[in-house]
Amino acid sequence: MACAPDPEHTPDPCAGEPGTAPALDKCGVFVSEQGDDNSAGTKRAPVKTLQHAIGLAAHGRGHDEAPTRRVYACGGSFAEKITLPSGVDLWGGRLCDGGDWWYDGSFGGPNHPTVIAPQVGIPLRVIADDEEHATSTVFGVRVEAADASADDGKSSIAMVLSPGARAIVRQSKILAGNGKDGEPGQDAPSFRANPGMAGNDGADACTADAALGALPVVTVCDDGIESASGQGGDGGLEAGRDGAAGLPEPAGNPPNLGLGGAGAVGMACKEGQRGADGAPAERAAGANGAGLLDEYGWVGVRGEDGEKGGVGQGGGGGGGGKGRDFTRNGCPAGRPQGGAAGGSGGSGGCGGQGGQGGGYGGASIAIVALQGSALTVDDSTVLGAKGGAGGVGGTGQWGGFGVDGGHGGHGSVVAEWARGCHGGFGGDGGRGGDAGGGLGGHSLGIGSMSASVAILETATVSPGQAGKGGLGGNATSEDMPGQGQPGIAYFWYRFDAPDPELPR
Repeated sequence: MACAPDPEHTPDPCAGEPGTAPALDKCGVFVSEQGDDNSAGTKRAPVKTLQHAIGLAAHGRGHDEAPTRRVYACGGSFAEKITLPSGVDLWGGRLCDGGDWWYDGSFGGPNHPTVIAPQVGIPLRVIADDEEHATSTVFGVRVEAADASADDGKSSIAMVLSPGARAIVRQSKILAGNGKDGEPGQDAPSFRANPGMAGNDGADACTADAALGALPVVTVCDDGIESASGQGGDGGLEAGRDGAAGLPEPAGNPPNLGLGGAGAVGMACKEGQRGADGAPAERAAGANGAGLLDEYGWVGVRGEDGEKGGVGQGGGGGGGGKGRDFTRNGCPAGRPQGGAAGGSGGSGGCGGQGGQGGGYGGASIAIVALQGSALTVDDSTVLGAKGGAGGVGGTGQWGGFGVDGGHGGHGSVVAEWARGCHGGFGGDGGRGGDAGGGLGGHSLGIGSMSASVAILETATVSPGQAGKGGLGGNATSEDMPGQGQPGIAYFWYRFDAPDPELPR
């Protein structure tokens, strides 16, 4: 009498290597370009789309059937992006015409790979499953990312392992497309920033015993920074008062800029001094750093925005005149005897706006492996393509012109020292800074962040060409300041984990 087989030693009919294990209905869900998603997903009734097949494999075909955790895919092209839970295998490259669904590893013959090539998006994403250490085997597929097809519209990424996901890539090709060049930074307005205001004229001599100096004028720029002219000096009987200095005070206390003119005492009054020009902003720094990896792919670095130019200093107020000299009066008898008041200075022009930083070039990364994921590449080809060039920085705006000061009041026809003096010109606003260029896009076979990556000797993992860094605004190719860093071209690059305290 024959003994019953021992269940613990009964061979699993679904076990074996992907290229030689039997393709049975109870072992997996079957998918073909000629299938129908309303079908059961068997060899004789395959479904049409990979994602539907993956769903049936992960959850079962229904009728209390256990999940098969495997998909058998015909050779052919599937223009869809798919999400594969860890532990669900994708075995492609099946020859399905005769109904045998067998695989012979020939990528050049009738048994060609399963091509996953959507026009938009990341073609293949592996996500973590609830089952601990569940691993997906991706076999016999060719994953092709279109140029600049990632969510940022710039990068091209063929495969992503989400945090905690596990996958083995065997006898497959994972190919990234080209990244897109970064957009140029927006230029600041081509017209000049707001100009200053003309100073007020001083009162004439012989109109008051103490003629008040002309009131200052103030320019308020769009960022709230002010340029104020100096008030004109008062006209007096025995002496005129000095005009006030313009504001803001220039850095470094340069001599004779924006100072008020001296009032008439022993000599005639003095005009107010021209205000200092606002400081022009220097070109901003180009983009620097490796960027970050996340669920959407790669996030690069823009060039720094140009800073605003400095506001021009207001001109100094003109000195006031006097009505009396040692020997005579400057004003006719019966009239007020005060000298003329000084005119106020003109206010300075506003500083120009800075340009905006150039955008980063798109990356070309074949596989992205995020934190806690595990990737093994065996007997496969993983290739990056061309990273996009960084965008050029935007140009800055010219500052506004400073404006003339007010006239001093007229003096007496018989006394030069009775007149008031002219206010000084306001300084011109400083030119806004040109912006920095954007980071060039990387070209990587694999980019990982806190992930486990094993590249076996049978694998070929290579980058393509990294993108150049963008030029700074108003810069030539030989003008290095403000140029963004070029991208990197490595077969495998480990990114730092982002600092959770820093804004994205």
